[in-house]
Amino acid sequence: MSTADFVRSGHQDGFARENLPPRASWPDLRLAEAGLNYPDRLNVVSELLDKHIAQGRGTRPAVVADAAGWSYTELAERVNRIANVLVRDLGLVPGNRVLLRAANTPMMVAAYLAVLKAGGVAVATMPMLRAGELAYPIRKAKVSLALCDHRIVGDLESAQAQAPELRRIVTWGGGGPGDLDALMAQPGYEDFAAADTARDDVCLIGFTSGTTGEPKGTMHFHQDLLAICDSYGARVLKASPEDRFIGSPPLAFTFGLGGLVLFPMRIGAAMVLPDKVAPPDLVAAIERHKASVCFTAPTAYRAMLDKLEGRDISSLRICVSAGETLPKATFEAWQAQTGLPLMDGIGATEMLHIFIGAPREAIRPGSTGLPVPGYEARIVDEAGVELPDGIAGRLAVRGPTGCRYLADPRQAKYVEDGWNITGDTYLRDPDGYFWYQARSDDMIISAGYNIAGPEVEACLLTHPAVAECGVVGAPCPERGQIVKAYVVLREGVVQDASLIKGLQEHVKATIAPYKYPRAIEIVAALPKTPTGKLQRFALRQMARGEA
Repeated sequence: MSTADFVRSGHQDGFARENLPPRASWPDLRLAEAGLNYPDRLNVVSELLDKHIAQGRGTRPAVVADAAGWSYTELAERVNRIANVLVRDLGLVPGNRVLLRAANTPMMVAAYLAVLKAGGVAVATMPMLRAGELAYPIRKAKVSLALCDHRIVGDLESAQAQAPELRRIVTWGGGGPGDLDALMAQPGYEDFAAADTARDDVCLIGFTSGTTGEPKGTMHFHQDLLAICDSYGARVLKASPEDRFIGSPPLAFTFGLGGLVLFPMRIGAAMVLPDKVAPPDLVAAIERHKASVCFTAPTAYRAMLDKLEGRDISSLRICVSAGETLPKATFEAWQAQTGLPLMDGIGATEMLHIFIGAPREAIRPGSTGLPVPGYEARIVDEAGVELPDGIAGRLAVRGPTGCRYLADPRQAKYVEDGWNITGDTYLRDPDGYFWYQARSDDMIISAGYNIAGPEVEACLLTHPAVAECGVVGAPCPERGQIVKAYVVLREGVVQDASLIKGLQEHVKATIAPYKYPRAIEIVAALPKTPTGKLQRFALRQMARGEA
């Protein structure tokens, strides 16, 4: 794929291909080396949905929700109806970008799949984004059409005033004559032949969550969506068609798209989409719907620990943690209370999903794990030279998926010599396990010492007074930087001078004393992205007195 010509595109609108980065700046896409082979003509929805029906599995549950559920056949009919609306009523041609805005609902899944089946390019957005945040991807991806849950259309309408590229918004659930539901109900819309797309046609543009500033549009192909299923899904997760997948990450976040939609659909399993997915609600939904595979972030697992008493979550058998570093304390507490190990993993929107993560039988607590079969990972210095085991450096990875930014000069920073440089500092041990140190820009250099902020965070989280924390470097004329911690206290904990001193002494007694936070600020909440990730760049601004 790194040297071959493009497959003939099925797109009539050439925007996506025309705005891919120059081919020389792509990472090596190593499908053959990963043992993956897809036909040149490929529409991913044919594989994820239509194939199950053709092979007699249409009656299996596909979507489980609080209000109702759909079989694969019922989901397919809704997808076909929406695809017909897109083409016949809204004028979509293959290659057009369609913005999607909704929570994790059955209709969001159907709309997403319909866009792909019709040959469109999905641009899914977080339901918590506001007008200005929505206007950016609309302008960047030149989006002219949006499908939106009627309950959250207000901010999208406001965004339209800032981004005139968006010419039409169609809502669902509102009951009006122009509502998507009414358009779907037209006779003759129950069948739709999948668009004749190429395996390397762009089918989604996922915007990064903005932990490091302005979001970047990451472009992924039809083959990429299958590649993550056939690598991480098949070779590490190892779920079965009888499993029920549940979790909290939004479908606009590729961690959520893979874990809640693609992985179950690839094997004919069911996705569970409860109305609410805050930690207490997620625990209740696992019990109510007998979910067996859970995808969520470490902070959610930690918050769920206090909600387990009296709940029957015995159906749960696989728990995947990603989105941020998994503190060993959280791993141990979850396993002690549930008997289940957390499957840690690191992924990236640029890579689409997890590329390092050990299967359940090979987990080493505290380690992110092993490269997913089909991916390669190594540790390199600033010049790109591979470092020996035990030495921390930049994480470089390559495999069947990789970074292709939408018209963005930052492509040159993310890809070096065919390797994706993820922005993480890791070390590899002699057994090939990878151990997270920090985001590369989260290393704090204080009086000549290199201190990983996440290590200090993990230590603080073991103190009974701490609910959440974020650690960054703060300017210091004598030391260059000092370690500064922003701490959210557990409910009922009283803040006083002795508490600060106690937190500092706790760190000194647990890890090397030079790593202790010389400054601790108690805050009501930490700055986070809509996906729940800590925005360390915002904390760094606070530490510099800029916010």
